[in-house]
Amino acid sequence: MNKPLKKNTRWWKLQENALTGADLKVLLRFIRRTDKFTQGPVIRAFEHAYAAWQGTRYCVMVNSGSSANLLLINAVKEMHGWEPGSEVIVPAVTWPTTITPVMQCGFKPVFVDANLTDLSFDYDQLEKKITRRTRGIFVAHLLGFPADMARLKRLVKGRNISILEDSCESQGATVKGIKVGGLGLAGTFSLYWGHHMTAIEGGLICTNDEQLYKQLLLKRSHGLARELPLQYQAAVRAKHPEIDFNFLFLTDGMNFRSTELNAVLGLQQLARLDDFVRIRNRNYRQFLKVCQRHSDHLVVLEVAGASSFALPFLFRNQKLKQQFQEIIRQAGIESRPLIGGNLLRQPFLRAYYKPRQFPNADFLHTHAFYIGNNQFVTAERMNRLEEIIDEFFQRQRSGKS
Repeated sequence: MNKPLKKNTRWWKLQENALTGADLKVLLRFIRRTDKFTQGPVIRAFEHAYAAWQGTRYCVMVNSGSSANLLLINAVKEMHGWEPGSEVIVPAVTWPTTITPVMQCGFKPVFVDANLTDLSFDYDQLEKKITRRTRGIFVAHLLGFPADMARLKRLVKGRNISILEDSCESQGATVKGIKVGGLGLAGTFSLYWGHHMTAIEGGLICTNDEQLYKQLLLKRSHGLARELPLQYQAAVRAKHPEIDFNFLFLTDGMNFRSTELNAVLGLQQLARLDDFVRIRNRNYRQFLKVCQRHSDHLVVLEVAGASSFALPFLFRNQKLKQQFQEIIRQAGIESRPLIGGNLLRQPFLRAYYKPRQFPNADFLHTHAFYIGNNQFVTAERMNRLEEIIDEFFQRQRSGKS
């Protein structure tokens, strides 16, 4: 086996700079030529292009994926008249801002354990937690693995329950050819630094629902009527002739606008997104083959339609997990907990924690971690990782530590 790099040398980072010199040249050229930096025509062009790529009718850009989640919950709350205290089912394993918007909008989060097949809900447990007060299910497609949307749709059939998708880690993942984020009422995406594509910061909401689209546009920018597309404005003007249309507020809102600068970068990255997904999935296929050789020690995740976000290690033995994580650290490979582990063990959610109800979330909390995967992860890196994995488990089988 090759000699490891020096201790603490970061050879394989969790996140890498995805902006090329060409991206920056386009951005600099735009800066020199424009006098419009806040939300404007470039954002609209990017929204149109992203909706076309995603396969949805509408797309709304905001300043982060977290803002996208909060804006979506707020808009659906008003559109469907969700009452304070209504229940929204959320996962125990996800990023916090899949959950906090539910709480911030006055709803009760109902937590469901994870599964160890696609990392989404324990679907049997979810079914039992649906009540007459359930208004929504906020499903997170984690680490590029699509959740079982067909099963979720069967569970809500005939009920007044909306399915919302947090797809921030799963751009390009599909279910029977349809991209996640376009399977429920709406889906959110992140353009943060470490995601499939980046605009440095930014978020998106995609939907096919026209009414929701209009609500999102209004609430993104203070509730102002002028945010609506031109085809909707005449009717609004006629309804409120006594108020200056430019300062007509139709609903409560926020300022979640992004900038033209972010949209310029978004357009540049979107043109290469399919290639990014292809490279990530190529790396994951090699990783999967290695993990399958050691399935007696590792839980192997193989999900149809995935768009790999990271390379996750799920160890059956916690001690081996700790040993291996230290070995890769010494080899210069960064790692981190699997998203946030079981979020119910975090201080701000501990009141919801009932250990016996969340065994899989607890397992992921203590037995799992991941390393980065992106278009910069070369065959050289993947081959080196394969060597490290194989040698580690060979030593375990031979009784050496």
